[in-house]
Amino acid sequence: MIAFVSGPVAALTPTAAVIEVGGVGMAVQCTPHTIAGLRTGEPARLATSLVVREDSLTLYGFADDDERQVFELLQTASGVGPRLAQAMLGVHRPDALRVAIESGDEKALTAVPGIGKRGAQKLLLELKGKLGAPLGSGTLVGAQRAAASGPAPWTEQLSAALIGLGYASREAEEAVTAVTPQAEAAIASGGSAPVPQLLRAALQTLNRTR
Repeated sequence: MIAFVSGPVAALTPTAAVIEVGGVGMAVQCTPHTIAGLRTGEPARLATSLVVREDSLTLYGFADDDERQVFELLQTASGVGPRLAQAMLGVHRPDALRVAIESGDEKALTAVPGIGKRGAQKLLLELKGKLGAPLGSGTLVGAQRAAASGPAPWTEQLSAALIGLGYASREAEEAVTAVTPQAEAAIASGGSAPVPQLLRAALQTLNRTR
């Protein structure tokens, strides 16, 4: 198992980072949150989980060991593969997922693309007690209140991902504003703001203005 990769960031895309390790570029699949914390040319250390398939070897990267552990625990539920587990972490931080599972928050899980009402109910049953208690300070109620306040999570994720890709804060803010109607339409239809798709749309907007 490859527990982590460490080295300078050679390249970044909306969904992956290339880390130079001993002269070899390791492609690591990451969430927008993890991408946001990286800068091209700067050193980085990512906790990793290697997923082996008959026709592929895919390395998933995480900001810390806790995020990787939650990624692997999520896959103990039936029907949850690495892509869905990563999508869950792309929408919710590890502690937010712990809060959602332990409090039976079905709505939080259906905010993840690919999880419907029945799927959320099944996950709540299968994962309850598996992820552990939130590592952050405060009680479950406090964590829920904190999650309900402040800017919409998708705006923070999108802005951080754009800044992580090298755009200025002003450019990131303008791009977020440009794709807000698309996000609001998705939310109004009963879904959630699809951050990966919004990130691609934001990048297209930024490329047109340059």
